[in-house]
Amino acid sequence: MYLTEYLRGRRVWFKSLPHAPASTASRLAASLHVPGGRVAKAVLVRVGDGERLAVLPATSRIDVVRLAAALRVDPAVVRLATSAELARRFPTCEPGAPPALGSLFGVATVVDRSLDGLEIVFPGHTRQEGFLMRFADFEALESPLRAGFAVPVAAAASRPAPRRRRAG
Repeated sequence: MYLTEYLRGRRVWFKSLPHAPASTASRLAASLHVPGGRVAKAVLVRVGDGERLAVLPATSRIDVVRLAAALRVDPAVVRLATSAELARRFPTCEPGAPPALGSLFGVATVVDRSLDGLEIVFPGHTRQEGFLMRFADFEALESPLRAGFAVPVAAAASRPAPRRRRAG
């Protein structure tokens, strides 16, 4: 099913945004001249034997411990999906371009609270098309679990590296 037909069928406002090919959410933001905090990237996460689609800003990464706490599971059973698992779950999507709509693929969605209230942009099956949508419409479609699990990439990068002890 094409995303445009899906959204029209659900009678939600959206705007298709054609752009130069972009293989990541950050490149999508740059291509569309949109702040990365408004671009929603979709990350397939394995939770034990199941899956969840984690939706967070392009400028962030998943804090697995916080995500596990929100899902009420042990962090040891939470991991990012492999490329093969992504291809199986999103067979109609180009690599790097799964949309933030897990329900379209039978996956429950968890969204980071930092996206709440914004108009969000997300990839739409291909590396050349994005979609702009109100968060309220996204929430109405997905009924996602809201949680605080995203950590800004800059904050993660600015932490000092752990010190290693020298042998001897």
